[in-house]
Amino acid sequence: MVDRLFSDTDLAALYDAWWPPDQRRDFHFYLPLVMSAEAVLDAGCGTGALLHEARQSGHQGRLCGLDPAAGMLAQARKRRDIEWVLGDLKSIAWAHEFDLVVMTGHAFQALIEDDEIRKSLAAIRLALTNNGRFAFETRNPLARTWEDWTPKNAVEVTGAVGATVRITTQVETPFDGRIVSFTHTFTSPTWARPQLSRSTLRFLDPDLLSSFLADGGLAIEEQFGDWDRKPLTDTSPEIINIVRPR
Repeated sequence: MVDRLFSDTDLAALYDAWWPPDQRRDFHFYLPLVMSAEAVLDAGCGTGALLHEARQSGHQGRLCGLDPAAGMLAQARKRRDIEWVLGDLKSIAWAHEFDLVVMTGHAFQALIEDDEIRKSLAAIRLALTNNGRFAFETRNPLARTWEDWTPKNAVEVTGAVGATVRITTQVETPFDGRIVSFTHTFTSPTWARPQLSRSTLRFLDPDLLSSFLADGGLAIEEQFGDWDRKPLTDTSPEIINIVRPR
């Protein structure tokens, strides 16, 4: 099931105001990789902001965005010189067509079950050329990011019609060594009632992540702990990976 904040058109329209593309440190990391690749697949592309930026910056090659959420793709499709595909990695197959696959916005963590991770990595391996690269990140579980996902850290954004929307986050299922489940609540003085969206994310430590990648025929080429390319440590907020076919 796709999270409601991504599938619902009105909620998806708030995403880029919530996470402004020009303030996203991950985009500063990924955009040079995209610009240097001729054919790029953004798996879990969301609103398509990264590919929009690449095309705006002069990318002349193939750009393809894949996402299972119709609400997000409705935002992405505002730009028509990019391929947009509704679906996920388990349902769409490309054979050695991309020299870069990216998964941004911690989309990799939406892969919950072991079998889901394995099938998705197999699809990515198949989509890559023999010299291709897969770049993605997942939150470092040791950083315990979810402890900041509380109502006191609510944010406010301005919706499409100028109304203020308040977004609060509440963890429902504490970290059990594997997953965290939480709820986003959207409220606005112009709405009759709050809108809720429930999500679950998977957290992988570096060793288990490496094992999944190896099983999928992929090997880590570079790994970082933050968007400034600092080495991965126990206190790093991210596990950022550039991997290649083995």
